[in-house]
Amino acid sequence: MTHVLVIDDEEMVRKTIKMILEKVGFEVSLAGNGKQGMEMVVSRPPELIITDMIMPEMDGVETTMEIRSKYPDIKIVAISGGGRVHNLDFLKYAKEMGAHAILPKPFTKEELLGAVLMAMENG
Repeated sequence: MTHVLVIDDEEMVRKTIKMILEKVGFEVSLAGNGKQGMEMVVSRPPELIITDMIMPEMDGVETTMEIRSKYPDIKIVAISGGGRVHNLDFLKYAKEMGAHAILPKPFTKEELLGAVLMAMENG
């Protein structure tokens, strides 16, 4: 069973993604920020991480860069509803930093599953 770690500071987003992915057979763990997510990666690396880009403690850009450098085999889907902050397009930047797929919020179940499939195949 493929293990997915969802990192997002919005509890409802985490729970919704978990529900969708578990229904199609994924095992899902949840983290509320990048720092907590990285601690979980160290203890049990997932095959895929879905991470929000704008979060407290450690944002998704930092998280993506650290995952890419320490765990190059983990696939990453970057999600964000923030778009641009301080002229930085977070999803575009995440793709440049090594995310395998990007997904703007809000998204549909089909869009989420499509991004997960794309990330899993991009390896």
